[in-house]
Amino acid sequence: MKRLLIGLDIGTSGTKTILMDETGVVVRAKTIEYDTIVQKPGWSEMRVQTWWEAVVQSLRLVLDGVEPSALAALSFSGQMHGMVALDQDNQVVRPAILWNDVRTQAQCDQITQAAGGLEALLGYTNNRMLPGYTGGKILWMKQNEPENYAKTKRVVNPKDYIRFLLTGVLGTEVSDASGTGFFDVKHRRFCSELIEKAGLCPDLFAPCTESDAVTGAVTAWASAQTGLPEGLPVVAGGGDAVLQTTCTGLVSSDVLGVVIGTSGVVATGISGCPENQNGDLQLFCNNAPGLWHAMGITLAAGGSFKWFRDTLCQAEKAQAQREGISVYDLLNAQAQSAPVGSDGVIFLPYLSGERCPHSDPNARGTFVGLSLKTNHAAMTRAVMEGITYSLKSVGELMGGVGAAPKKIIASGGGASSAVWRQILADVFGVPVYTLSGAGEGGAYGAAMLAGIGVGVYRDWADACAILKEETCTMPSGENTAKYARIFQIYQSLYGALKPSFDAMALLP
Repeated sequence: MKRLLIGLDIGTSGTKTILMDETGVVVRAKTIEYDTIVQKPGWSEMRVQTWWEAVVQSLRLVLDGVEPSALAALSFSGQMHGMVALDQDNQVVRPAILWNDVRTQAQCDQITQAAGGLEALLGYTNNRMLPGYTGGKILWMKQNEPENYAKTKRVVNPKDYIRFLLTGVLGTEVSDASGTGFFDVKHRRFCSELIEKAGLCPDLFAPCTESDAVTGAVTAWASAQTGLPEGLPVVAGGGDAVLQTTCTGLVSSDVLGVVIGTSGVVATGISGCPENQNGDLQLFCNNAPGLWHAMGITLAAGGSFKWFRDTLCQAEKAQAQREGISVYDLLNAQAQSAPVGSDGVIFLPYLSGERCPHSDPNARGTFVGLSLKTNHAAMTRAVMEGITYSLKSVGELMGGVGAAPKKIIASGGGASSAVWRQILADVFGVPVYTLSGAGEGGAYGAAMLAGIGVGVYRDWADACAILKEETCTMPSGENTAKYARIFQIYQSLYGALKPSFDAMALLP
């Protein structure tokens, strides 16, 4: 009997649960979607119970009829940086503040100043304190919701809260901890000195392990809730932005991993922890012990495309429902029908502000170049192209840590689109590959990590041996040359529009 592994991805727009056998075949998969709470521009919150409800529902559907003795382990991928505040009884204090919430710029500036300036901060953590990170959220709560801060005894990230509900054990792991802004990634531990300088208590953070550590087992209560067998080993897991690229075997600086999920990730694996000059990139701990992960993250990649779908594609959604197909199939066909360069329309995907290469919570999404000629197909393609330009702008920073990419391994929902893979290959000018499991996103990596944790696989190299090349998309030299010209225009737009973005942020 083949051993079965469970991967749970606690995402921003939904929770995905997969059941994978040890050869890498996905036996079952289920996604439960949900919406975030947006009270003000730049804010993003979630009722924490929503995640647990989605986990319970998806697990019960995936496990129906499965022999419990075949299950080997479970692990997690999870949206990073979110703040789940817990009181002394481990009850949730307030809705979680998510990674794409950018209200905390003032607090991030205060933490940087408390550290002694940017250079000193980089000496502590090798990373900037970005508005999306957990650290600024905690200080924001202390300053703006003192009653909630007084109740808070622990702060965990989203997937780690779900892990607690399944096992009764509070903890985190090195990749997610790296994204709190208070983690010394070089030495793989929380930086108590920096936390105290920020006026916070180091005890707020739970104990930290490596990503592949077995950190508990499914309790009787969780078993009754979910249908999981009591005693099933639970492995620590990984932050999605790291794990979605680690699980493609990303340990070489000549390969770029590009994830087009809700956020966009451009990453490469490195065997050492180089100095993060000016904090332009994010240097996190890899999910493999002894390795590190250089990456840049854009805040609204697939999230921008989902916004476009939900806001400007009502006719396509109705047609898809009538015909019993995915609305994304219709949008892909539209994008394919539009010319390279979208008839002069350029989209800036700053719907949630931006993190990299522009750390700017005031940045806003923008269509530039609309004319009477512009049709829906051109706008659809422009959204795909604009997201890809943003990823390209991050990729150009990777040379600073020695990356010289010869190919891209693409994953996340966007990688399932052939037209998007072609745009990616043409904009970057290198071949784009997808591997088996790419369409499953972080949940696939979580299942692999579960297997590593309990010895189904010896290590990441052994686990990645199950991956198979599924597609190879070669760049078109003609298209690459055209995109290079458009990319230069794209690069100029942020600077030209920034004064307007800042002025708009001051509007009531």
